[in-house]
Amino acid sequence: MTILALTTNQTAWWITLGVGLVVALVVWGLLEVLRRTVKDVDRAVTDVWTMGKRVAQNTQTTYLLETTKARGVELLEELGEHRGPPTPAPERSEQ
Repeated sequence: MTILALTTNQTAWWITLGVGLVVALVVWGLLEVLRRTVKDVDRAVTDVWTMGKRVAQNTQTTYLLETTKARGVELLEELGEHRGPPTPAPERSEQ
């Protein structure tokens, strides 16, 4: 049976490589968490932007409501002028 004998220098290098691998894996994990968080934030910002654009589309003609209201009042006045004398409502027979 052959026993692999390492010198102190070789042992230090293997330990350094092992620690470096652990550090690289930790950094990779943290970067992956950061990437997923950024992706979630980007998705949320996109949703807010889309909803903002929809609100803007739905409210871009609100200035026309005053005109609509004024024309509705004019229409009611015109209808009032053309309305004949009021007709009495027929009486209901109670049973």
